[in-house]
Amino acid sequence: MAVTLKAASPTPSSSSSPVAQLPVTTRASAAAAMPGRSRAPAAVRIRAPAAPAPAPAKPVAAGGRCLPVSQTMSRLKAKGKTAFIPYITAGDPDLATTAEALQLLDACGADVIELGVPFSDPYADGPVIQASSARALAGGATPERVLAMLREVTPELSCPVVLFSYFNPIVRRGPGHFAAAVKEAGVHGLLVPDLPYADACIMRSEATKNNLELALLTAPTTPAERMKVITEASQGFVYLVSVSGVTGPRENVNPRVESLIKEVKQVTDKSVAVGFGISKPEHVKQIAEWGADGVIIGSAMVKQLGEAASPKEGLKRLEKFARSMKNALP
Repeated sequence: MAVTLKAASPTPSSSSSPVAQLPVTTRASAAAAMPGRSRAPAAVRIRAPAAPAPAPAKPVAAGGRCLPVSQTMSRLKAKGKTAFIPYITAGDPDLATTAEALQLLDACGADVIELGVPFSDPYADGPVIQASSARALAGGATPERVLAMLREVTPELSCPVVLFSYFNPIVRRGPGHFAAAVKEAGVHGLLVPDLPYADACIMRSEATKNNLELALLTAPTTPAERMKVITEASQGFVYLVSVSGVTGPRENVNPRVESLIKEVKQVTDKSVAVGFGISKPEHVKQIAEWGADGVIIGSAMVKQLGEAASPKEGLKRLEKFARSMKNALP
């Protein structure tokens, strides 16, 4: 499973300050839980960003042998299965280990993999992913090096990769150039937790031009009318945040998630994936029984690699944990 990565040209680290305001179309719960973070004015009315119709999805994506995210989710949904969506941070502990981890998660039955681009101020994330991002940045991980690694690995994967990036690295490169580079790296989808409302239309348009699916997030604090517009604009799947707050393991699943899943499904037939705070097989089983089409496990996955004594040990821990979560799903 060893992967040899080609060195990428050194570039400035993506460590400058991010956009200060979370968008009303994305991770609203993070803003609600963080004092001092500005929120979108209540008077703003969301409209689904106008964008050209997506190009017909190809059965086999360029640079890989997997289906697009939306098709992957739809096929599982039709079979009555719940998607297993693990998250890891690129570059923690190093990019070579990340490459191996992607292949390992694919072999363990991941249906979609969410890969985080390390950022210096990941304020929608809790302590585990914050520490993971800091380690990755200290090790020299940059967006360019992450994409170079993905170009080497994605052709070997059987499941699509969704890139999780804060908006600042996208601004530095330019939305159009960023989307094109992401697609060239074999990625199928994007998640941008702090995408400003004013830039949502442009980002979605650039993603669509490059046949990328831009998934949006809805939270327990999202008003019903706003949630409907978010689900209309979201691509790939709708990301349902299970709690008000940042990422990180919780002892129990928020019991309101069951009703939230039903509320979202009343306004869309798109797949709904639940994330934030999911860290145990019993959590995964419970959320699947409540009707979620996908379960996203982040911090608990990241801990397996980040807290291990060595990369080799981290990969062993990751495999054991991933299989336990996958086996808990129907």
